[in-house]
Amino acid sequence: MVKYREILRLHAQGVTQRGIASSCGHSRTTIRNVVNRAEEKDLSWPFETNLTDSDIQNLLFPEKHQSIDFRKKPDCEYIHKELAKSGVTLSLLWNEYSLNCRENNEIPYGYRQFCRFYHNYAIKTKATMRIKRKPGEILEVDWAGQTMHLTDNLTGEAIPVYVFVSTLPCSQYSYVEGFLTMNTESWITAHINAFQFYGGVPRVIVPDNLKTGVIKASRTEPIINTTYQEMAEHYQSTIIPARVRHPKDKPSAEGTVGHISTWIIASLRHETFFSLSELNKAIHEKLKEYNLRPFQKRDGNRQTAYIEEEKFAMAPLPASPYEIATWQKATVQYDYHININKMYYSVPYDYIKHQVDVRVTRNIIEVFYKSLRIASHKKLTGKPGQFSTVPDHMPKEHQQYIDFNQEYVLKWARSVGEYTFKTAESILASYQSEKQGLKSCLGLIKLGDKHSIERLEMACEKTLSYTHRPTLKSIQTILKTGQEKVTKEERKKSTKQNNGSSYGFTRGADYYGGN
Repeated sequence: MVKYREILRLHAQGVTQRGIASSCGHSRTTIRNVVNRAEEKDLSWPFETNLTDSDIQNLLFPEKHQSIDFRKKPDCEYIHKELAKSGVTLSLLWNEYSLNCRENNEIPYGYRQFCRFYHNYAIKTKATMRIKRKPGEILEVDWAGQTMHLTDNLTGEAIPVYVFVSTLPCSQYSYVEGFLTMNTESWITAHINAFQFYGGVPRVIVPDNLKTGVIKASRTEPIINTTYQEMAEHYQSTIIPARVRHPKDKPSAEGTVGHISTWIIASLRHETFFSLSELNKAIHEKLKEYNLRPFQKRDGNRQTAYIEEEKFAMAPLPASPYEIATWQKATVQYDYHININKMYYSVPYDYIKHQVDVRVTRNIIEVFYKSLRIASHKKLTGKPGQFSTVPDHMPKEHQQYIDFNQEYVLKWARSVGEYTFKTAESILASYQSEKQGLKSCLGLIKLGDKHSIERLEMACEKTLSYTHRPTLKSIQTILKTGQEKVTKEERKKSTKQNNGSSYGFTRGADYYGGN
């Protein structure tokens, strides 16, 4: 409050306004306004009664007293809820609050006083203040620089264990897990387990620029690992890597790493573990203690802050967790198959000699060409060298060979003609092994393709006219020499000419008493 008593006392003693301003710590404009208003109200030092600064303000500036009483106090509970929404700031809420007050003929507080009301409310009644961090917006992830160790139960050798740390900046709720490697599979598994632990998914994931997450670091267009990006899309989240050499881009994860090093890694330094599951069990027990430790400067702890202030803003988990996949490149061979871990999978024959991308999961093999999926197979297991072939991937001629059996042959022969059908039946019946009969019938089909099915039908008719056991070789000979072109009529004509010959030594059936 303005020091009204001191200003009027010094003015009565003849001190200049500059001197009064320097002594009281107020601006010269304030000093001038007080002096002028005191002259208007005939108020001078010494006072007839003992007046306080508040009494003098009521006498000189009654409008100030009214403005304080009639200013509309902001709804801090509403402010706290609105700040949880994306893009909402205190500046925006103050602007809306001011417009609402003017519409209702009420006097609003200034921006600084508005913010002060919210700060006091959040510190006293809420675990978090939603000014810089939105609930459920960011998850910061990193590997702890300090490692833990397993002990080999045979040799006693120390096996390093790498510690994954994730933190939600708004509530500081954290998840920790140990892994034997820092490869892509461990990195993705850690994220999946973290999402299950939180029971939801944040909108943004902020990792460091490690190779398992970011292939190429860039300030504007970083290249994200394909599997990592696919996982984020499955959970409908976004990956925004921290800038290189800017640890302040993920300060919560960096700070949590320091706390984890003390409260988990260091606290377990005297214990011996022989398996990773045993170690992670101990880590989770310590993690629970860490998340339940009370805050030093406000009420609650990390777990209650998450449940009360942040969990509602997390995106729901998908129906099924992400299935870890690895990507490989392969070239389609002339037999329209690709080699993946010594197992062979077919793709459409149109892609022969093209390079394709292969997504390998625990149960499925998917083949992509320029981001378009062209084939999918169930993953083969067991002895190497197995084939998985889809008939639709084969050329038409190869498909015929796959479907080539006794039923197929007889159906084809019936479509050609009666004599071809009888010939095919005879050939199939003449072999003890069906495979040998089918091989001969395949030769019969090729003869039809080579000489036409009309000539093949005539050749079969001619063969059956002199034998009940036709062979592929005899039909080949007839077609090669063109003997099938001699029709029945031509043969009858030839017979009559022979019977009625003019030569005397020619004897026919009549000579021998035949009919």
